Amino acid sequence: MSCNPLLPKFDYHSEPMTSEEQNIIEGCLNGKRSSQKALYDRFAGKMLGVCMRYAKDRAEAEDMLQEGFIKVFHNIGKFKNDGSFEGWVRRIMVFTAINYFKHRIRKFQEDLDQEGADASYDDEIIDKISAKEIIALVQHLPEGYRMIFNLYAIEGYTHKEISDMLGISVGTSKSQYSRARMSMQQLLAKHFQILNEPFQEPK
Repeated sequence: MSCNPLLPKFDYHSEPMTSEEQNIIEGCLNGKRSSQKALYDRFAGKMLGVCMRYAKDRAEAEDMLQEGFIKVFHNIGKFKNDGSFEGWVRRIMVFTAINYFKHRIRKFQEDLDQEGADASYDDEIIDKISAKEIIALVQHLPEGYRMIFNLYAIEGYTHKEISDMLGISVGTSKSQYSRARMSMQQLLAKHFQILNEPFQEPK
């Protein structure tokens, strides 16, 4: 069984902070509304995309985004100027998403515990599609699968880190990741089957 992630994992330490970002951060530290708006405008689009991968719908993603930016503004003095500022903002968004799931933890845990045995999957179809197509598929996964797939395959956390964050076992994290990939393969197989069916003229 392959354990390689489907997508390049996000590097939270890449792209050191630019001078423009430094000016925005200094303005935010001084309470300048214009700097807060500049920070929001700079990252809101990307971060909404991050939230969309975790949320059950766009409305929840937008709620995550707003709550995440409140945390960014409140904690911006804790950024240590080492590595990617975008990565720091993104991490806050991811943990905001996790907190949303923890409000529904009982149902989430039930979903994770179901069929806890490890699953097998075939990457032959999955490996042929683009990253954009994979991210679109993620939004169709059940809640538990989607959370673990995002954290492992896209954010780059290990199964041990995921188990600590979500309060689940390492084995559960691994099995749910396997099942997420298997579910994606099934979705793809169905999609390709539809595409390959001969076109019939309407009668």
